Amino acid sequence: MKVLEDAFARFDRIAISFSGAEDVVLIDMASSILGKDVPVFTLDTGRLHPETYRFIETVRERYGIAVEVRFPDATAVGELVRHKGLFSFYRDGHQECCAVRKIQPLREKLAGLHAWVTGQRRDQGVTRTALPTEQVDTAFSTPERTLVKFNPLAEWTRADVWSYIHEHDVPYNPLHDQGMPSIGCQPCTRAIGPNDSERDGRWWWENADHKECGLHSQNVIPVKPVTADL
Repeated sequence: MKVLEDAFARFDRIAISFSGAEDVVLIDMASSILGKDVPVFTLDTGRLHPETYRFIETVRERYGIAVEVRFPDATAVGELVRHKGLFSFYRDGHQECCAVRKIQPLREKLAGLHAWVTGQRRDQGVTRTALPTEQVDTAFSTPERTLVKFNPLAEWTRADVWSYIHEHDVPYNPLHDQGMPSIGCQPCTRAIGPNDSERDGRWWWENADHKECGLHSQNVIPVKPVTADL
């Protein structure tokens, strides 16, 4: 909560990135700070689960907030599908598809912000073990604009998240009850076993150290905490 309070106090042009998963706790906490004025956006890749679409609407109604939905460029998606089909990521890896469906619409959104908030946690996978609660976003900053990324849940565990959800009666995506702790696009997400890592169900055909779609690509290299007065 303190990280969120600090973030909203320091930045006017800031928004929460909502994945339609357990990061809903960020919206719940932010609503206690800002009421119905919580700035939230989500990326609709066109390949989400039906449950996720319904959950996004549930969150909008529950908190009375305007969830901004960002879409990929239709021409770019059409060209990708025309040349490589609907499931090229199983052959070539997920980076190309994610670049079109997720990274470009995210880049367009972040271009108008000075900071953004994510639901990343250190215990989610090997690419996030060094995650700070605040960092310069080296992937999306530009020479003209330094973008700050806040990760208020970085030090939380999966158990902490679900304890909060249950204690505060927070709505959650029903796919979590189907063995999917980490939820992405429907073709790239599957249920995992009780002893699997949280993100093992994401892009399961790829190595664990490559399981970043580009939204948080700086996680695959050493991250740099914020040291300057921004």
